[in-house]
Amino acid sequence: MTRFFTSLVVALWVSAIALIAIQNATPVSLQFLGLRTVEIPLGLLLAFSASLGMIGTTFVLGMLQSTKNL
Repeated sequence: MTRFFTSLVVALWVSAIALIAIQNATPVSLQFLGLRTVEIPLGLLLAFSASLGMIGTTFVLGMLQSTKNL
């Protein structure tokens, strides 16, 4: 049952990002510590950010579970 809810949440996030990507096709560039990125669409930037967040969360939760088993 939890896999269903997890899949539902991921599907809703993907749908929301797709909707935002379609509406915001304007290229943006990021600036951090004096470095500037190439201009990419805002929706693509959001998709990359969400993907990195999901991967990072999965990694951190896996590390926490492995240390709990020690």
